Amino acid sequence: MSRNFRKRNRNHNKKLPARYTLLIMTGVCFAAILIGLTFNISGGPLKSAAGYVFVPMQKGINSFGKTISDKVTEFRTLNKVMDENKELKAQVEDLTTQLTTNKLEQYELDNYRQLLDLDAKYPSYNKVAASVIAKDSGNWFSTFTIDKGKKDGIDVGMNVLAGSGLVGIVTDAGQNYAKVRCIIDDSSKVSGMVSTTEDNLTVSGNIKTMNENKVITFTELKDDDNKVQVGDPVVTSYVSDRYQQGILIGYITTIEDNSNNLTKSGTITPVVDFEHLENVLVITELKNTGTESTTEDTQAATENSTE
Repeated sequence: MSRNFRKRNRNHNKKLPARYTLLIMTGVCFAAILIGLTFNISGGPLKSAAGYVFVPMQKGINSFGKTISDKVTEFRTLNKVMDENKELKAQVEDLTTQLTTNKLEQYELDNYRQLLDLDAKYPSYNKVAASVIAKDSGNWFSTFTIDKGKKDGIDVGMNVLAGSGLVGIVTDAGQNYAKVRCIIDDSSKVSGMVSTTEDNLTVSGNIKTMNENKVITFTELKDDDNKVQVGDPVVTSYVSDRYQQGILIGYITTIEDNSNNLTKSGTITPVVDFEHLENVLVITELKNTGTESTTEDTQAATENSTE
């Protein structure tokens, strides 16, 4: 008997889902009929009841749909903004490259303009423009190599200009290169002259004073009338055997009497930036005076024998 009861109980449990399914389907049909009646009945309590039930449902559906639509719109807008951002980045890169190119071109143009101005200051000399391609170690361009040589008319002993005046002299020349020693080098000596008084002096290179105060030294100035003043320009002298006359060297920075009370010495600030030399002018003429050998000639002979 208990076995039959358990069997009937299992059959009873299997029929429960079918009943619930029938009830659900009945509810759905009723809801569908109610919806249909709502649309066909112009008034009455049925429509009011439907309004309470279905209007909130419709609002919820509309709100959900609007949210989804907004999200889709935002996503599309984001993609558009990202594409525009990529385009803007590409434009910025192009503009940056163009700006850099323009700056380099302007820098080169300024250098060439400076060379033209320098060329105009010394119109009586024939010159060749050249670029610095190598230098010795250190902060200063005390000695360096240029990209022009004998095939361009450059030879040993020719004067080199940059900035506003004298750089140095050519000490060696090949077919397509030349080496230059600057007036700031310790081994350099130049016969100079104070242009305001025409008093002669000797200008000597001095790396130590260049490192300390960016000046070189002068000695053997005879200034009996004390006319030479700080700030006076110093140029190459007409008595120089190796340097063309009247090339600006720099301006007097300090003056002091020597112990012999006959001459003076001091310092000169060069007019050339010896830290940033890039382009120079080489005067393609040699100084020929026919005078006796001087300190400059002795120094040149020593250099040519050792180089």
